[in-house]
Amino acid sequence: MRTQVGIVGAGPAGLLLSHLLARAGVDAVVLEARSREYVEQRVRAGVLEHPTVELLREVGLAGRFDRQGMPHEGISLRFDGGDHRIDFAALVGRGITVYGQQEVVKDLVAARLAAGGEIVFDAADVTLDGVDGDAPVVGYTKDGRRHELHCAAVAGCDGFHGVSRAVVAPQVFDRAHPYAWLGILAEAAPTHHELVYANHPRGFALYSMRSPEITRLYLQVPPDTDPAGWSDARIWDELGTRLAAEGFTLNEGPVLEKGVTGMRSFVAEPMRRGRLFLAGDAAHIVPPTGAKGMNLAIADVRVLAAALADLLLRGDERGVDAYSETCLRRVWRAEHFSAWMTSMLHVAPDGDAFDRRLQLSQLRYTVASRAAATSLAENYVGLPFPSGGSLS
Repeated sequence: MRTQVGIVGAGPAGLLLSHLLARAGVDAVVLEARSREYVEQRVRAGVLEHPTVELLREVGLAGRFDRQGMPHEGISLRFDGGDHRIDFAALVGRGITVYGQQEVVKDLVAARLAAGGEIVFDAADVTLDGVDGDAPVVGYTKDGRRHELHCAAVAGCDGFHGVSRAVVAPQVFDRAHPYAWLGILAEAAPTHHELVYANHPRGFALYSMRSPEITRLYLQVPPDTDPAGWSDARIWDELGTRLAAEGFTLNEGPVLEKGVTGMRSFVAEPMRRGRLFLAGDAAHIVPPTGAKGMNLAIADVRVLAAALADLLLRGDERGVDAYSETCLRRVWRAEHFSAWMTSMLHVAPDGDAFDRRLQLSQLRYTVASRAAATSLAENYVGLPFPSGGSLS
């Protein structure tokens, strides 16, 4: 099988890249190790930055999103028993939208298949060869048979545990954080219209939502926590304690999903080897506190799609040569913001009274200073995507 771009991974990065390339007139085939049902059901992030929303609308993917997405114009920082709202609309004139990553994936899969795009699900044992030349080959197994996809470029959008990064063999910058999130998805209507980030002496808590009927909630726990050790009643009690504020009520309901997520910061440099390009979690991981993961992946492929179109349609290599440097500038800004949010909101397991007072001082300054609040708002709603060239 032949195509212009082989894309490994059918998450938001790989699927959106395929969509953007098709709009530019470049053929692509997406290979995914899991089934369609699996990729459309796995629950991940749910905050879309303003530039992400604009891009999805620009490329015709906003129909269901505009009907079901939940626009937010701010967040609350809760500490010292009080609620302090960061008003994005007033500070920077933009907001974010809550719309589950799995919903973005469903929209992208439907759009690609309706347009005749090719997505090969259950493609196992992927191998990458010839990436240093101009005719890479992607091998994979499907239904017990070995196949080869011959292409002019490969996009490694296969996540942190995929095969692509090992082939690039980049320099790695890595930091594990001494926190994890115990997260639940609950059948309980939200009682607050925006996200709440709570810093409590017992640890961090996050109040968020996925729909008018479903809430998504998190508690800071040690990284080695076994979710089986937390009963539903214990989780609701702890959430009630950490999120407590005057006038705030917490709806409880059946817990639909429960799990523990570790927290790390990770960057791979460069994001390219020859005709193999990394995007999304294959190249970088951020702590979820800043809500940047999916948005960084989408920023990557916005740049990569334009660069590949220039290379394959016009023979212009400037975009692909600048790809890694262009993306990494935004990646490192997001890494800094996410680490800053994480350290400001989580209680350090080895911290003392001095650390606690420094943390509270930072929180108080952030909500009292317009300059500090504006910086948080500007980063949270999303800095502009680098254009990376034209997709027309």
